[in-house]
Amino acid sequence: MSEKRSYYIAYGSNLSVEQMAIRCPDAKVAGMAALKDWKLVFKFHADIVPCEGRVVPVLVWEISDHDEKNLDLYEGYPHYYAKQNLEITMTDLDGRNPRQVTTMVYTMTGTHQTLRQPNRSYYRVLEEGYRRFGFNPYQLELALNEAKEAMENELS
Repeated sequence: MSEKRSYYIAYGSNLSVEQMAIRCPDAKVAGMAALKDWKLVFKFHADIVPCEGRVVPVLVWEISDHDEKNLDLYEGYPHYYAKQNLEITMTDLDGRNPRQVTTMVYTMTGTHQTLRQPNRSYYRVLEEGYRRFGFNPYQLELALNEAKEAMENELS
């Protein structure tokens, strides 16, 4: 009997194929999507929150149950990140073959809401993922600038 597989949305450090190979050895890149009316934010680590008019590019992984258990540990589920299901339109990496799929995504719990700038090495992992998969870096840069601005406003 084969193990159940499901789709998982990555928008943070799990854009790294190298890191995912270690964390989730059964995972395979399944495609990509653009989450409309969501925005990327930094609360030291990446998070996504609903926001009309914004878009977040995401990578879609196909993962095993074992991979999901590994991700739960890595993401600090259920205390740091919670899980929810989203219906999305996923395409192949070349933007073709659109199809509706149900995916799982981690979002930060309500206790982690303050915008905080990520450290450089973490941000570089996201930059590399954006480059590798051809995502427009605008949303990534905007999230960084919003976190910087929030931290500066706290100090003034």
